[in-house]
Amino acid sequence: MASLKLFIVLVIVAITFPSILATDHIVGDETGWTINFDYKAWAQGKVFRVGDRLIFNYEQGAHNVIRADGVSFQQCAKPNGVEALTTGSDVITLATPGRKWYFCGVGKHCEVGNQKLAITVLAAEGETLASAPSPSANTPPSAATARTSSIYYGMTAVVVAFAAIAMV
Repeated sequence: MASLKLFIVLVIVAITFPSILATDHIVGDETGWTINFDYKAWAQGKVFRVGDRLIFNYEQGAHNVIRADGVSFQQCAKPNGVEALTTGSDVITLATPGRKWYFCGVGKHCEVGNQKLAITVLAAEGETLASAPSPSANTPPSAATARTSSIYYGMTAVVVAFAAIAMV
């Protein structure tokens, strides 16, 4: 019976642990996803890791988000077979390491309004709570808050799991 309880706790911890380390990056912070904003400067100094999420907030219908490759990004041209994200609160989970490119495909927002974002995503392997990158002095509060929030909710899930096991 005790080994079953331990197994259940380990499963719950294994499921929630990756979300504890993930960071929600609100693209553009309070400004959101819009024209005439320096997304290159916004991304500078931030650490993007596999499992993190990009959240694009904008007025639905005014903008969109297109995932691109490097060439399409430079040309502000939607790649074949790629559908634009259009909800106004688009969430992209960074699933693989490497360069990632995003831009707005509405009108000339990419070409003239500089509404485009290029980032490098690092692997999540080997990262622990102790070695997780701490926010730098230039990191906006939203990035630090997102990581703290993820840790809070992840640890809450672990505590609830232990409490549920103890009650059985």
